[in-house]
Amino acid sequence: MNNTVKPLYLLIFVLALAVNFAGINTDFFSDDPGLYASIAKNMMYRHNLLQLFTYNQNWLDKPHFPFWAIWLSFKTFGISVWAYRLPALICFLLSALYTFLFSRKFYGTEIAITAVLILMTAQHTMLSNVDVRAEPYLMAFVTGAIYHVARLNQRFTFTDFLLAALLTAFAVMTKGIFLIGAVYGALLGQLVFTGRFTSAFRPVWVFLFLTTALFTLPEFYALYIQFDAHAEKVVFARTNVSGIKWFLWDSQFGRFVNNGPIKQKSSGSILFFAHTLLWAFLPWCLLFYYAIYKNTRQIISKIKLPEYYALSGGLLLLLLFSLSGFQLPFYTNAVFPLFAIVTAPYCYAKLSKAAEVYRQVATWLFIVALPLLIITVHIFLKPPSQLLFVLSCLLFGAVALVIIRAKAAPAYRNFLLVCCAVLFANFYMNTVFFNMLASYNGQITAASYINQPKFDSYSVYSLRQSNNVFQFYNKRPVAFIAPEAFDKTPPQSLFFANQLTLDQLTQQKSAFKVVASFANYPQENILPKFVNSATRNQVLDKVYIISH
Repeated sequence: MNNTVKPLYLLIFVLALAVNFAGINTDFFSDDPGLYASIAKNMMYRHNLLQLFTYNQNWLDKPHFPFWAIWLSFKTFGISVWAYRLPALICFLLSALYTFLFSRKFYGTEIAITAVLILMTAQHTMLSNVDVRAEPYLMAFVTGAIYHVARLNQRFTFTDFLLAALLTAFAVMTKGIFLIGAVYGALLGQLVFTGRFTSAFRPVWVFLFLTTALFTLPEFYALYIQFDAHAEKVVFARTNVSGIKWFLWDSQFGRFVNNGPIKQKSSGSILFFAHTLLWAFLPWCLLFYYAIYKNTRQIISKIKLPEYYALSGGLLLLLLFSLSGFQLPFYTNAVFPLFAIVTAPYCYAKLSKAAEVYRQVATWLFIVALPLLIITVHIFLKPPSQLLFVLSCLLFGAVALVIIRAKAAPAYRNFLLVCCAVLFANFYMNTVFFNMLASYNGQITAASYINQPKFDSYSVYSLRQSNNVFQFYNKRPVAFIAPEAFDKTPPQSLFFANQLTLDQLTQQKSAFKVVASFANYPQENILPKFVNSATRNQVLDKVYIISH
């Protein structure tokens, strides 16, 4: 990397930061962030950090760490959508830092900078920083734990030991014990491929595991307090539910074979994540596949690699996800830093003639396609303002022009142009498209309506448990009531309902009146008919505020 392109890399880094933070205050447009934010908000209402509730009901689905982080943010900055996203974005920055530190240790500064930019510009990384769930937390904790384990494997220090155990425990308290597979799988792969398998039995690794378990005790204690100590509680429609057993088995192995209390409708496909990466790890997916192919060939040919942690940890966790019967696209994010590290060396490496053609196609495909896709979306979307679209075209167009005119090798120039193209696309998504999508979320407008002072004395209910955005945006606790119990509620009450619920109330001959109705886009998937302003009304429905 010569002095001519170094400022361009810094510019792309700054733009990547700006794009990833651009959606921090965007209203929620999917249900899961509303659920997580509502649970953390209920912690505030109840002054209780150990027990998780939604709609005033016990909730057992995810471990506690993200909710503790969100609670701390709410406690510090107040309850808002940006305060909900802030801890995740801090973890995203931490994942970028650990990606840099790990890559620099084994590959040098140039590859480290490249790996960081790959991570920061991967499509699902940027999406997850707006549609925040647990993924940014996992990227930081898994990558950080592997980095400190790698340092421990070379030389013991108490700091690396402590941080490796702590970050692994944080990962476990974010998503479950499967995450140990990435950390210890990375170590095992390194030891096996370097011919040091017997080192796996060193006492330090046993003590590391025990210390990790010690740091995970807050999760076990919280689950015990809420569930194991109260066998009378009804969870998953039954009593005698052990939160600890759920954490150790049902939430992990139950989902793995898709027979736990929470099931996915489809049984999954072993190729699910292979094709999911085509868009989730866009625009680096094709280069990543090539990197896997080359690394595999080198391992078979007994050609030594700089390290085996990233390849082993990333592929092992991806394999576990692929074998699981419970599969969701955002699971892959946990290993994106590892994939970025594996991919980065092949962005500039000298390749064969055929491989060089492949790399050119793998980069120029996205350099051309992404801007064209966004321009096409904008033409059909017809947002109320053109300002941000015009500004983004001018800004990223100017950056692309500077990159094209820079005196740099084609591989460096193409890498920067790919970054520019995907950042342009996601800046538009974060500042225009997702705001447009959120403006059709009837749950937000319904909550704003109920937040009027004239309704302060009313009790508020949801007639479905999935209306979590409505729950979060309300300025008071919202309870759940099943439609069958609608007639038994107190008279001064307001209810959030969709058309299916109204039909059920009509069928059971419950008397109700519609107080207000709001346009709503009911899908989390983005349908072409929604993007097209001419057909948008065809995919909209209504949600309602009703009373007795």
